[in-house]
Amino acid sequence: MNQIKVLVAEDHTIVRKGLCALLHAEPDIEVVGEAENGREAVKMVEQLAPDVVLMDITMPELNGMDATRQLKKKFPELKILILSMHTSEEYIFETLRAGASGYLVKRSATTDLIQAIHVAHKGESYLSPDISSKVITYYVKQKEGDTAEPEGLDKLSDREREVLQLIAEGHANRDIAEQLFISPKTVEAHRANIQRKLKISGTAELTKYAIIKGLVELGF
Repeated sequence: MNQIKVLVAEDHTIVRKGLCALLHAEPDIEVVGEAENGREAVKMVEQLAPDVVLMDITMPELNGMDATRQLKKKFPELKILILSMHTSEEYIFETLRAGASGYLVKRSATTDLIQAIHVAHKGESYLSPDISSKVITYYVKQKEGDTAEPEGLDKLSDREREVLQLIAEGHANRDIAEQLFISPKTVEAHRANIQRKLKISGTAELTKYAIIKGLVELGF
């Protein structure tokens, strides 16, 4: 029997261990690694080559949405299932556009998880049943504005989104520069571009925006 290799990326230890315990009970699924944040998840995918990644959407250092974008650019065939407590159309559609193979609401993950992994592994998409209609409705609305200019986070580059999250998490420019292997002046340039594109000034407003958009959560 060929096993499906799964990487679990979730910053809450209890939730992560619970997911792993659930997966360990399946004879055709092998948990090959556990990541505590999006940046670690990207590195572990490169090292472990899993078939499927279970990706929490809100994690420190690099959120699941941006980790998904980075991974799909490097590994187009990788299957990524998003885990989230958010059920709003914006979150769901944004992750699907990032390249995710499916979206699972955490409250129903224990009942949907195994099926979702098998579906994603086959190359198909999976959505928690209680959000399917929301995705269809949101998709129809978005199709009407396909030619519109990018809005909000879509205006930012991948690196600008990383910088925004780290700013919102309270990191100083020097810390951000060290984490991303860039100079403090480059961080300043990214910050200026972010503020210009989002029409937002100041760390407090950037942090508020990042929380609203789900890049970070209260209590990070």
